[in-house]
Amino acid sequence: MAIVWEWSMLLWIFALMILLVCSALVSGSEVAFFSLTPNDLHDLHQDKNPTADRLIELKEKPRKLLATILISNNFINIAIVILSDFLLKRMLPENTFKGFSEMAIQYIPLELEKMMSLSNFLVTVAGVTFLLVLFGEVAPKIYASINNRKFALMMTGPMGILSSVYSPLSNLMVRFGNNLEDRFKGSQSNTSKEEMDKAIDLTVSKEQDAEEEADILKGIIKFGDISVKQIMKPRGDVVAVDTDISFNDVLQTIKDSGYSRIPVYQDDFDNVIGILYVKDLITHLQQGKDYEWQTHIRTNLLYVPELKKIGDLLKEFQLKHLHMGIVVDEFGGSAGIVTLEDIMEEVIGEIKDEFDEDEEIDYVKIDELNYIFEGKTLINDVCRIVGEDVEVFETARGESDSLAGLVLENLGYIPKKDKEFVLDRFKLKVMSVNKRRIEKIKFTILER
Repeated sequence: MAIVWEWSMLLWIFALMILLVCSALVSGSEVAFFSLTPNDLHDLHQDKNPTADRLIELKEKPRKLLATILISNNFINIAIVILSDFLLKRMLPENTFKGFSEMAIQYIPLELEKMMSLSNFLVTVAGVTFLLVLFGEVAPKIYASINNRKFALMMTGPMGILSSVYSPLSNLMVRFGNNLEDRFKGSQSNTSKEEMDKAIDLTVSKEQDAEEEADILKGIIKFGDISVKQIMKPRGDVVAVDTDISFNDVLQTIKDSGYSRIPVYQDDFDNVIGILYVKDLITHLQQGKDYEWQTHIRTNLLYVPELKKIGDLLKEFQLKHLHMGIVVDEFGGSAGIVTLEDIMEEVIGEIKDEFDEDEEIDYVKIDELNYIFEGKTLINDVCRIVGEDVEVFETARGESDSLAGLVLENLGYIPKKDKEFVLDRFKLKVMSVNKRRIEKIKFTILER
């Protein structure tokens, strides 16, 4: 069996080797990127290196990164298969497997030409599979798992370029995957949550603190489905200080609010420049009004998207040793703040300290079925107070997070006083309203 060599074939072989190297690099990237631990990411964040920063940006969108890797790998592997088949047909004569085929047709009822084509195909598949598995999958993934940080940093640039090139296709894949996941998990997860809630109510003992224990367990179950937007403090309720005010005004704000951390902005709240920690001012309380308190502003801010899940945010708080994040909307404006305390309250209930007022959530309980709430009260807090599942308003709430927003979402306009409407098994009546917002709402449970 003689192999016919040509210069053009050498170029094709070189191209095949390049494709194998690319397959190895892309396959190794999958292991390298997704085996990075929180400690690795923390160290990379501390490096203040542009490459490390780009790596962290890629890791912030893991599904898009994985889609990019899979798309790239498939395109490369398809090219390897096509090129390998082309090379084998050029390198090996047509009658190379004639002898083997003549023997095989004695046992397999096929024509000689078809058996020869089948033999060529099987050799191509076997050879390409061996090359891809050994050099394109196993070897690079073993190396990447041992040197994950080094490998990931090396591939950050190429992955960034590929992510941009395949962005339309990868975004389509991510959306399709999310929709598919929601479709398969939707009804199944809701059923399991309802069953878990019933199981908790049945199994938790009827002792004095049983109700609180049940609420904590239910909070843990729902923890991963809650977004930052649902628990944040909206910008209208945030206590913040302008960087231009005097030291005496800062101290007065601290005294009136009782908070240990206060956002500092320049011009307006859309331009938050840092966080002021009250403990940093303790040794300077005797300074005059001209004291430059701005030197104590800490600028390591964490910006949090509204739709980020609080489970992911909790991990980020732990990783970066922070207790407060600035919530930003889709346009980049500051929508409010979220704190570690806000997250913990979703599991263990409201946390009170010596500075908290009992009326922090302003409402009046008329009886077991009737309440009066401030319009700005979050829907999650309303459900917690009246003893309803937050998912009861999942469809009706739309993009709203407050009780007033729920009313506006369903009416489509700012209603007049005494306007009331029924939503499922609840009745909402507007008790007080001004030209800009709904101030108070009567919330009635029609049936339990």
